Amino acid sequence: MHWPATEENHGFNSGPDPDNRPAWELIDNDIIRSLPDHLKQYIVDQNYAAYTPIDHAVWRYVLRQNHDFLREYAHLIYFDGLEKTGLEVEHIPSIQEMNKILGKIGWAAVSVNGFIPPAAFMAFQARRVLVIAADMRQIHHIEYTPSPDIIHEAAGHAPVIADSEYAEYLRLFGEIGSKAMASRKDHELYEAIRKLSILKETPGADSVEINRAEKDVLFKQENLGEPSEMARLSRLHWWTVEFGLIGTVDDFKIYGAGLLSSIGESFRCLSPKVRKIPYDLSAADYAFDITTEQPHLFVTPNFVQLINVLEEFASDMAFRVGGLEGIRKAIQSQHPATCQYSSGLQVSGIASDVITDAQKRPVYIRMGGPTSLAYDYRELAGHGKDYHADGFGSPVGRLAGFDTPLELLSDTDLQLLGVEPGRHSTLEFAGGVTVQGRLERVIRRDGKIILMSFEDCSVHRGDNVLFDPSWGTYDMGVGHAITSVFSGAADIDAYEQPSMVSKTRTIKVKSDEKTQRLHELYQSIRDIREGRRPEEGLPDIWAELQRDHSDHWLPALELVEVLARSGANPPLLAEVRAWLESRAAEDPDLTKLINDGLRLAAV
Repeated sequence: MHWPATEENHGFNSGPDPDNRPAWELIDNDIIRSLPDHLKQYIVDQNYAAYTPIDHAVWRYVLRQNHDFLREYAHLIYFDGLEKTGLEVEHIPSIQEMNKILGKIGWAAVSVNGFIPPAAFMAFQARRVLVIAADMRQIHHIEYTPSPDIIHEAAGHAPVIADSEYAEYLRLFGEIGSKAMASRKDHELYEAIRKLSILKETPGADSVEINRAEKDVLFKQENLGEPSEMARLSRLHWWTVEFGLIGTVDDFKIYGAGLLSSIGESFRCLSPKVRKIPYDLSAADYAFDITTEQPHLFVTPNFVQLINVLEEFASDMAFRVGGLEGIRKAIQSQHPATCQYSSGLQVSGIASDVITDAQKRPVYIRMGGPTSLAYDYRELAGHGKDYHADGFGSPVGRLAGFDTPLELLSDTDLQLLGVEPGRHSTLEFAGGVTVQGRLERVIRRDGKIILMSFEDCSVHRGDNVLFDPSWGTYDMGVGHAITSVFSGAADIDAYEQPSMVSKTRTIKVKSDEKTQRLHELYQSIRDIREGRRPEEGLPDIWAELQRDHSDHWLPALELVEVLARSGANPPLLAEVRAWLESRAAEDPDLTKLINDGLRLAAV
């Protein structure tokens, strides 16, 4: 780099660790150290030194505008939160810096590469970890970007966490959201959104390709079919965490990060053209479009209402009700999910089939492919996906003629049934499934039978053969009901799910010589403003900007600020201001940006 990285004086991480340690090891925070491996894989190094002087100028412009505009329109907690989280106007925050502050309120922060899968995002949030996409938006997206960036994450999300009720809402949302069942189409939409967000923030990206990506996102949004739990939950997240208002429909304040971090949309949301709707569970029925401005927003009276609505939504989710509906959601997802028996046994894999009785109750479930068995989110020894590589199937329900569930029977009860290790036994279930074989072992946890293993075993329901003795040992899950179904494996690290880190990465573009020189000019203006260089160099900087970078308005705006405060060169100040006013009049896209900047430059 050719510009002086003066921000390194703050002690920020300047680049990749020379010892090649994982990025999470570079963060001094107990919460980060305790994260499971499947989440640590998403953490990347922030590489603070990669931020350019333009990046810092964009951050400063947005934060200055936010401080000015949002004082009247943001929830009061926002400014209290800015102070508590230590975010400063003058420089982009480092992850280390944020963790020192967030640690005091029981939270942490990590850098990730753009959008990460919703389930992973929720799992971080459940553990009180703020996920920060460390990239910075381009200057022509200074008002709003569909791609997550550090302005959105750090200046949008972090300050509101200072409110304890809101922080608990975020944590609870993560806990519930990490269990939400998603569909195959949800995963396809995620990849389409990630691709679009990357293209939008890629300098020189082909407009035709961007248009194609936008159409693909719209098509997938409009063709999700019956929305999954995750899709509906994502809507609640969007209308609260991202674009939420608090108060009444006639008197409200902004608290959603998407609004707090968008100097354009935070202004436009005040318009009566944007419909304001009281927030309740019906918000889950309102789809959203990330590619355009929001036509309506929801207003909650307080943060407690957010928690109440979330709990109301969760009461019908598969992880709380289980049953046939939950199993079917797992089958439809075509992704790893867990079916939990009433005994506590957790069966994790890709659900492939469920057999029901005449009353539409599940009597037998099947997992196709590698399956893991766990209890209390810990894999049972010897029952990982390598052992159950070809799948897993097991009955669900009570024994025929018995009111007491099988999982509650004692060893004496089993003996009275003629069921004990070493003996050939027959178990007939009320749902019509019959298990015949030599019992080898019984596994109990907390007094309940969770697993029974048979040799020389056959399992059938009528003429339907469910297991043949030639297939080997039959491990039978025990439980009279499926009480919970949730996304992902119970013991995710042990299950060793294939990495879900998207192969679509954010694109880093190397600066050419002209752009490098523009960076140096931005840095020179900053150095003069902060007293590290004399003001005599301002005329030369302005002349070079006019000659080689006449399409850039932000450095001119910073020149006006320096000149207005010093009063050293009134003719130059008048010239630069006139040029900016002319640009504002000629280009509608710059009118508000420049006029708002000029107003603050004189303060």
